[in-house]
Amino acid sequence: MDQELFNPQSSSVTSSRILYTPSTFARTSLLHLQEIGSLQAIHQHTSTRTNLTSFLCFVVLSGEGTLSYEEQTYQLGEGDCVFIDCRKAYSHSTSDNLWSLQWCHFYAPSLPAVYEKYKERGGLPVFHPADIEPFTTLLTDIYDLASSSDYIRDMRINEKLGSLLTLLMEQSWHPESMTVSRKRLELAAVKEYLDEHYTEKIALDDLSERFFINKFYLSKIFKETYGTTVNSYLISKRITRAKQLLRFTDMTVDEIGAAVGMADANYFSRMFRKVEGISPRGYRKQW
Repeated sequence: MDQELFNPQSSSVTSSRILYTPSTFARTSLLHLQEIGSLQAIHQHTSTRTNLTSFLCFVVLSGEGTLSYEEQTYQLGEGDCVFIDCRKAYSHSTSDNLWSLQWCHFYAPSLPAVYEKYKERGGLPVFHPADIEPFTTLLTDIYDLASSSDYIRDMRINEKLGSLLTLLMEQSWHPESMTVSRKRLELAAVKEYLDEHYTEKIALDDLSERFFINKFYLSKIFKETYGTTVNSYLISKRITRAKQLLRFTDMTVDEIGAAVGMADANYFSRMFRKVEGISPRGYRKQW
């Protein structure tokens, strides 16, 4: 199935769209635009796609409809936002309360991995942000750039698409949800403790005992909230501090490892290389 999405020849919608052809550089190196536009349905219709190398974000400006994606059906209404991987089959339909939409198809070689991170952090195919205006503003800005003659418009579009992805990551969590807010409140003290004591030896069992939180529950909600495990968060903090010490002090590599909480020199070197792709000594020499 490869039916035209938002078919401009169809009498079911009136639409304003731009089919965009990015430069070869943009296609291989940047977040790049494929198509952007808006539509108003004038009759009930269904649009279907599969195996499309693209990601789609659209917002419902008014009216209602449905989205079928990954064997689930979502009811959509005004203010809802959709973010999906179009390599998978999907279809969407307006109800008799005819909808109007604003949408954007885009891609980048790194985007599949970004979308996996989005899902890992709790991102959903459909969510209802507290304020839809930042999305509509960004989509309008991208549309205006795509129709401009700006000689660096691919770079500007990359910047706006990056802002769109950031917004999706930020708002897909439904921060107004009491459940999420409660989780974040529970973790605030844990994260503050890690930020202050990351150079010390910290075990999950110790955190569990200190904050009276089951360690398995703590692990789960920490990753859900911050997108990383407790251990990975600690390593990131330690490596960041180690980079500062490598660049701006005369401490030896072994001394730095001990100072950031990784006294085992081999472990420190191995973790540094895993994160930075280079040894501590190599990093110091480069910088």
